[in-house]
Amino acid sequence: MRRPKGYVGRGHETLGADLLAILTILKMPEHVLGPEEVRKLTAVDPAKWYPIEWLLELMETLDKAVGRYGLLQMGRALFKLSHEAQVRAHVHSARDLLHGIDAMYRHNNRGAGIGSWKVTRFEPGSAELEKTTPHHCAMEQGLLSAAFTAVGCPVTLSQSECFREGATACVYVISSTVTDERWSGIESDPRARPTGQRPD
Repeated sequence: MRRPKGYVGRGHETLGADLLAILTILKMPEHVLGPEEVRKLTAVDPAKWYPIEWLLELMETLDKAVGRYGLLQMGRALFKLSHEAQVRAHVHSARDLLHGIDAMYRHNNRGAGIGSWKVTRFEPGSAELEKTTPHHCAMEQGLLSAAFTAVGCPVTLSQSECFREGATACVYVISSTVTDERWSGIESDPRARPTGQRPD
């Protein structure tokens, strides 16, 4: 199976919480996944590790059954289950979030050569983020959307490049009308702090 650039995926595993996000978005999961798959999912421990192939197969099933909207919903549910509490407690700007996305990914994924998230551009109210993980890009877009909402920084998300359309990686373009400290993490008026004092 084709994978993003640099992805090896040796021993790639995901936390059970990511798998359980699927059940939270389906009203009748048995109709979409089948009763045996649902039975296996209900036995998942959110704190244990499972082969990434299982999650990737489930996302492909979701894509065929409920489409992009369902995957966006899955990403939002995954963020809520796995990351929201930590983000709300420790992340205070879009800058912090963007530079912390890769650490969030590695909190729920382990293995060698499992891909990454990389900030390729960051400017006032605008940024680009490259993704070389194997996860469906619509699911990841839903996660990003929920994450920016959690830090109080509304954004518009689109993709300039998509792995599923033949690119070597996905590139998300992020834009916002917010350019103050909610975006940059730096006070908008440098005179508000003593000379030489670094921002928090």
